Order: sequence, then structure tokens, then C-alpha cells
Amino acid sequence: MRKPEDIVIIGGGPVGLVLSLLLAKQGVPSTVLEARKQGAANQDTRALALSFGTRKILERLGVWKALIPYATAINTIHVSQKGSMGRSVLHAKDYHQEALGYVLSYGALCAALGGEVGQLSVIQFVDEAQVQSVTHHAQFATVTYTRQGELCQLETALAVLADGGRSLEEIAGLKRETKEYGHDALITKVRAELPHNHIAYERFTSTGPMALLPNGEHDFSLVWTGEKALIEPLLNLSDAEFLTQFHAQFGDRVGQFLSVEKRMTFPLRLSQLQATETPHLVVIGNAAQTMHPVAGQGFNVGLRDAEVLAKQIAGTTTELGGQEMLSAYRASRQTDTKRGLIFTDFLVNIFSNDILGLPAVRSIGLGAFDIIQPIKRHLVSKMSFGK
Repeated sequence: MRKPEDIVIIGGGPVGLVLSLLLAKQGVPSTVLEARKQGAANQDTRALALSFGTRKILERLGVWKALIPYATAINTIHVSQKGSMGRSVLHAKDYHQEALGYVLSYGALCAALGGEVGQLSVIQFVDEAQVQSVTHHAQFATVTYTRQGELCQLETALAVLADGGRSLEEIAGLKRETKEYGHDALITKVRAELPHNHIAYERFTSTGPMALLPNGEHDFSLVWTGEKALIEPLLNLSDAEFLTQFHAQFGDRVGQFLSVEKRMTFPLRLSQLQATETPHLVVIGNAAQTMHPVAGQGFNVGLRDAEVLAKQIAGTTTELGGQEMLSAYRASRQTDTKRGLIFTDFLVNIFSNDILGLPAVRSIGLGAFDIIQPIKRHLVSKMSFGK
């Protein structure tokens, strides 16, 4: 059994690994429990949208340099509405940033973070660890897991749940508030006739928003959202039929679409944990809050969770994992998380319907947003750093 003062992190994805590395930089030991075999996620090609602030976190950890060959910069964000002239454009240079964000595969990020973790003896990484239960008590938390048929148990001053929410149902005291949109997101990769020039496109249609993110030298990662009844049939279309339908919704800004890779869908929801007292247990990342992908905020909010929690752990003068420390952490994250949830929900609600007169209002709003610099600066700051 590990020493009770060690931190136990449940989930060896990017958020859990970043937390372990941030703690290691401050001399705080941790144990990471990951359900998959070590390195299993390294070939995952799903695209992540990283904010400029997330890049800064990765730079401080010393892993960004290794990621540069795999990251595609977003220098411009072009926002438009189908069927109207209203549009808004954000340029990184206008905000003294090298880029507004980056697109990177989940696997490349996991490989870089895992390589760094493997070099640090202060981090114990346990793969193929299937967590069975997490119980929190007045003085400690107990994590029970199985590995290769053996039942294991850890007592810890602080258990951190960073597994995307897969274990919530088994943990007493944790309840999630969920809003089902009834929408699905289709994700894939497409190649266009024209170069992307490091421009990301956010396109709002009456059936839902879509995002086209530069990914690699020639390609785009596509996130196409809408009602399940509209999105699910897109999986069964031929590549040519799919590209024709997508072009009809997106328009001609990058010319014709030439090819599409494998398509996948998943349901969309907005959710967050209810405020509860769980001594010696804290939840971060997608396990704590899940956002619509319309603004690419969810993953970056999760990394800011890890950054703030690491500072709280290293700097606490009260009981590690006690109510005073955890209440201070939750209070410090409340504004960033709440604003992210409200912002993404607002975008989905205001841009995903055609109530009489609303399209014209949206068009005017986009045009006005494009010329009101203080609002644009506020939005860029929020997207980049959560401020």
C-alpha cells in the first residue's frame, strides 16, 4: 500500500498526465492509474484543439518542443452564418499572440506526455489498472482496482478523478447535472482543393454549428453537429455524396472537397458536477464538466483544472485533501468553468434555430462583433487563457 500522503490520479489521459507532471515539477509524488495498456493511446488520431494558454502549460512542462512537428497552428478564426453576409474574423497578430490555437492529435500529445512521465521516478504509472471503487472518508480516500487479476488497494490523502467521467456512477456523493442536446457530432478529416493557410472556420447553420480546423499540411479536421436524425445518416453516404452535402452547407471558401477519411459520431451534452462535499476526492477535466465542442473549450478548461489544482496542492497550508483546501480549489475554478459552459450553451441555442427574425439578428450581431475590438479581445483572452 502506498504512503497515504501520495496523490493518486485516476486516469492516464492528457489531463491526468499533465497534473502528474505539474506536481512532479514541484517535488510532489503521485501515482497514476490508467485502464489501458501503456502507450495504447499513442496512435489515436482524433484531433484536439489546443488554446494558446494550453501551449504555455506544455512549454512549462518541457514537452511542447517535441510536439511542434505534429501541431498545426491556427492563426485566423473565420466565423460565419449560412445564408447571411454577417461574419467575423480573428487574427492572432492583432492580439500579440503567435497563434490563436493549435490542432494536434490525441495520440501525439499522449506520447509526448507519457515519454516525460517515464523519465521521472517521482511519478508511478500503473497501466491496465481497472478502478473498481473510490470511497472518501474523513481522513483519506481509498481507491480499489484490479490489475492482471490481482485486487489492489491504495489509501491516499487525495484521489483525483481525471478519467473523463467513466467512474462517476460508482462513487458515492457525486452527482451530475446533464442537459441532453439531442444532437450528435460527426468527426472526420477532409482534404480541400485550396490550402488552409492556417485558418479555422466556424460555420453556423440552422441545423447546428460545424467547425473546420487546419490539421497537417493540406487537411482539415471536421466537427459537424446537428440533430441525431440529420447526422447519423451521414455515416452511410458514399464519400462523394458526403462531400457534396458538406460542401452545400459549408460553401466555397476552400474550394471543392476532394476526399474524406473515416467518419465517427458521438452524442452531445452539457454537464457538470453538482456542488458536493467529498473530502479527499476531487474531480477534474471532462469528468467534472462536459461542453459542446462548438468553441473548442472543453479540453483546455480541463488542463486549466489540472494547473490550478497542482498549485493548490503544492501551496496548501491546510490538510491535504481536506474540505478547506478543496473548497478553495473549487472556488478558484468556478468562474472559468461556469463561463465556458454558459458561452458554449449560448452559441448552440442562438445559432441552431431559425425562429422568425433571428437569422437577421445573428447576421447583424456577427457584423457588429467584427468591429467592436474590446469584445473581440475579451473573447480571445477567454479562449486562450480562461480569463
